[in-house]
Amino acid sequence: MSAYRLQQLKGHILPGIEITAMAGPASPLTTHVLNTAMGVPGSNMALGLYRQDPSTNAWSLITSGTTNADGRCPGLITKEMFTSGVYRMRFETAQYWESMGEASFYPHVEIVFTINDPGQKYHIPLLLSRFSYSTYRGS
Repeated sequence: MSAYRLQQLKGHILPGIEITAMAGPASPLTTHVLNTAMGVPGSNMALGLYRQDPSTNAWSLITSGTTNADGRCPGLITKEMFTSGVYRMRFETAQYWESMGEASFYPHVEIVFTINDPGQKYHIPLLLSRFSYSTYRGS
């Protein structure tokens, strides 16, 4: 594998694609995507954060963004907007793998979780390969 191709995979730097991260103060909710198949951060992956309305069960998009070179997406939600409830993070995994010329079994990954104490910090990692994924509540 060429040094340039390896750098592309490690930083997921692709011509014509601009990496944008959500800006803002420290978020009480964080995520980190790791491409475990290649041992690199899952950078330049689109994701959305949603909250479920308890009265209708409908999902509302709170924010969307793209992971940075380290596989993180800072500024997901402000402390003021972070309330108790059911949330969903949707990661666009098919687009991520396609950008590297690969196919994926999972077109997207949705992680649904409950926040009971919005005063705590919550970390939702996504460990990913083309044919598997796992997650857990981190700190």
